Amino acid sequence: MNAQNTNPELLQTKKHFEILDGLRGVAALAVVTFHFMEMAYTDYSQNFIAHGFLAVDFFFCLSGFVIAYAYDDRIAHIGVIEFFKSRLIRLHPLVILGSILGLLAFMFDPFGTSANSYGTGKLILIFLSSVLMIPYPVMPERAFNLFGLNAPAWSLFWEYVANIFYAFVLYKTGRRWLGWLTMLAAAGICIVAYRSDNLLGGWAGSNFWDGCARISYSFLAGMLIYRSNWIIKNRLGFPGLTVLLVVAFIMPFSAWNWLTEPLVVLFYFPLLIALGAGSVLSTGLKRLCVFSGKISYPLYMTHYAALWIFMNYYTAYKPGTAKLSLIIITAIILLISVAWLVMLLYDNPLRKYLNRKRNSANQVK
Repeated sequence: MNAQNTNPELLQTKKHFEILDGLRGVAALAVVTFHFMEMAYTDYSQNFIAHGFLAVDFFFCLSGFVIAYAYDDRIAHIGVIEFFKSRLIRLHPLVILGSILGLLAFMFDPFGTSANSYGTGKLILIFLSSVLMIPYPVMPERAFNLFGLNAPAWSLFWEYVANIFYAFVLYKTGRRWLGWLTMLAAAGICIVAYRSDNLLGGWAGSNFWDGCARISYSFLAGMLIYRSNWIIKNRLGFPGLTVLLVVAFIMPFSAWNWLTEPLVVLFYFPLLIALGAGSVLSTGLKRLCVFSGKISYPLYMTHYAALWIFMNYYTAYKPGTAKLSLIIITAIILLISVAWLVMLLYDNPLRKYLNRKRNSANQVK
């Protein structure tokens, strides 16, 4: 294997779907907003973005499309090990940082006292499980999240699982069999939604396997869209597709969730991916879409440390609607700013360093 075939820069020579990047950022913002709102309004029927959690399913579908697009014709040449290195360099620096921020927020939360009930040994174990992406749902005050220090990491755990299956099985699976697997996974989505009345699960020990159903269908559907070339040419552009995506997040939370949520995940999100891949981006919005895409992952993986502090503050002081709105809007703006700084000062430099080290090692070979 020569150095040229393993150079990660080769993976960046393909066309970028900037509109899909932009939509990823919209979905990340929806998740952050949803997390604030669900802590303030435990009755989801009063939450204006009560289906913001479905952004995770959109992420999964987009991931399947992008992974197939980026690696289907390359993984056989670069090899499985290089594929895993690429994914770890791309994803894991923020897994580590999210764990660190989560630990600091837990230990020094000015509105919480839960850290006092944990010994040093247990805290170290919780932290290491978070860094190593090993589910460890042992924190009752955090609803037994799979990753108590950084709750959103549950979806990254399943993303890693999907990447492993892709590298060993799915990239070699023909389109026909991929279609059958997707239909089987669709049945799993329907079963989960009917049993639980919604698709909220996957993040805790009690609903662990719901996450498997959610990643299985959406990741496979994203791959199938790419391999079947289901790209729909259109002129909706980024603004039009943003509106269509947001509609899924703000649809009413009702007794019909067991039906409406699977319909969104099974059909609507794949349709949006197909439309996003085939839409025309106006020149003036390109920088916004690129920025939105780049900041989406740092925002997703760093915001929840502040959410735990907000939850304890809200529980203690119960601010009124006007003050609550101001706090949430200000916090979201600050979290976007923090994510931008994390991207510039931590994530980008660290990934560039790791890629340089990787290139040097490959050249030695």
